[in-house]
Amino acid sequence: MITVALVGDVMLGRGVNETLRSMHPEEPWGDVLPALSSADLRIANLECAVTGHDRPWTRTPKVFHFRADPRAVEVLRAARIDACSLANNHTLDFEEQGLLDTLRHLEAAGIRYAGAGRDREEAARSAFLTARTDGTSRVALLAFTDNEPPFAAGPDHPGTNYLPVSMEPQVLRRVEAAVEQARGAGADVVVFSNHWGPNMVERPNQLFRRFARAVIDRGADVYYGHSAHVFQGVEIYKGKLILYDAGDFIDDYAVGERLRNDRSFVFWVSLEGRELRRLKLLPVSLQYARVELARGGEREAILGRMVALSAEMGTNLVRREDWLVFEAE
Repeated sequence: MITVALVGDVMLGRGVNETLRSMHPEEPWGDVLPALSSADLRIANLECAVTGHDRPWTRTPKVFHFRADPRAVEVLRAARIDACSLANNHTLDFEEQGLLDTLRHLEAAGIRYAGAGRDREEAARSAFLTARTDGTSRVALLAFTDNEPPFAAGPDHPGTNYLPVSMEPQVLRRVEAAVEQARGAGADVVVFSNHWGPNMVERPNQLFRRFARAVIDRGADVYYGHSAHVFQGVEIYKGKLILYDAGDFIDDYAVGERLRNDRSFVFWVSLEGRELRRLKLLPVSLQYARVELARGGEREAILGRMVALSAEMGTNLVRREDWLVFEAE
């Protein structure tokens, strides 16, 4: 059995980047670091460019541009992040050069990536990870985004792996082909990452739920969504896990008083072969440029919200000490 730790958006730019100049690389992970380190594999959505290139994207209107200095890659290494999704709306915030620099820095650090590349073919390619427990279980990370269509990679230019959220046959054929390609390349487990939808939405709409289920129907083992900045409920569909949104994880964002984008989880996904055996959710609280284990009333509020949201989807999460747990029958 292997355990994959999934976390939401890791944004190391702007205020986080400034703070990192006086921090050790492990400090942004706070006391969550041991829990991350004990998983077999760790995957995050990296929501910034890692580059010294300082000219922002201006070809289309964009409010926020996130850039981290190259040394920020050491933060990812400190948490032993195995792979990052780069399919999101900030990967090209500092133009194609910023993306190319990001790829180069991740490669030099030995961190795999999916969802963006030097051309369309590379952007669509899976990242393959080998679990350390047995050295044989291969996990493929596929990454897509419906954000920022102008960022999409082309046959001869860098960009993201853009895919609209749609039940149109051509969209679903693309999903199926991507999963089949990963299987053909030797994947034992396929994690489908998607940076999708609007910000600050607590529940996925019906189209998003239909789409996530369609992805599972086409062979993915885990659906790993993010983008809303707040966590959403967990669904178990045909014995497979759908995380509609993993929320934020490290950032410098202003906090919404009602939806509280400073609350999230580490999602521990344990699989035996392709079968989901256990899901464990460890609640965390996001400080400025740092994440910490949630405690006291904050922890109770985070757990209570997730239990309620998941119950709406027919998922019964059980409290075990400081965790929420789903056990497959």
